[in-house]
Amino acid sequence: GYANGIKARGEFVFVGGMVGWDAKEKFPKGFVAQAKQTLQNIVAVLAEGGARPEHIVRLTWYVIDMDEYLAARRELGAAYRAVLGDNFPAMALVQVGRLFEAEARLEIEATAVVP
Repeated sequence: GYANGIKARGEFVFVGGMVGWDAKEKFPKGFVAQAKQTLQNIVAVLAEGGARPEHIVRLTWYVIDMDEYLAARRELGAAYRAVLGDNFPAMALVQVGRLFEAEARLEIEATAVVP
């Protein structure tokens, strides 16, 4: 689920590209585990800005392997809902050649609007 567009008014919270490592900069094994940790990292940054998952209006996903993303959709959906609930912002998904962190399987940017 995602929206093709969202209209919002309020204070913006911009979250730069987040990867799926923990506070000790260790990556979990597997695409879905990294995606879930990435989303949890986004939620933590949003909280610092006074925002919650339901305030997210845009996500941009950068993945190393589109086939890996497609193969994990069912488990990925469950992990997404566990962290972000039933909020489905406008999203884009892009396959890239590499990410800054060599172990990262994906990176996600987020924009939230707090009413």
